[in-house]
Amino acid sequence: MERMNDEAQWIVLMGFIVSIGIFFLAVIISQSTTVGQTTSEAVLEFPKSEILDLRSEALSLANEWKANPSLGESAKRAKILEDIRIIAMARKNAVLTLSISPQKLDDDPFDLSVVTIHFNNGVTVYDEIHTEYITK
Repeated sequence: MERMNDEAQWIVLMGFIVSIGIFFLAVIISQSTTVGQTTSEAVLEFPKSEILDLRSEALSLANEWKANPSLGESAKRAKILEDIRIIAMARKNAVLTLSISPQKLDDDPFDLSVVTIHFNNGVTVYDEIHTEYITK
C-alpha cells in the first residue's frame, strides 16, 4: 500500500480558513465605515454655529437696547425680533422664538435684562434663558 499524500488537503484547508478570515475582516471594516458615517452625519446636523450666532446677536441686541433705551421702543423691538425669526425660518429652516425683555425692579438697585431663546430645526432643540443684572 502506498503512502497517502495529504499535503493538498492541508493547502485547501488553509485556503478555506484564510478566505473565512478575509470575509470576517471585510464585514468588520464595512461596519466601521457605517458607524463613522453616522457619527459624522450627527456632527454635521448639529447647528452649533447657527445657535452661537443667534445667541451672540440676541445678547448684543439686549446690550444695545439697555445702553440706549430709546432704541428699545416696543414696536421697533417687535419688528427686529420678527425679522430675525423670519430669517431663521427662511435660511435655516428653524423655528425660532426670541424675546428680550428688560424688567424694572422697584426696591432693588439693579434692573434685570432677560433674553429667552428657543431654537428648533426638527433635529436639535435648544432653549436658553439668559439673565443679566444692570446697574441703575
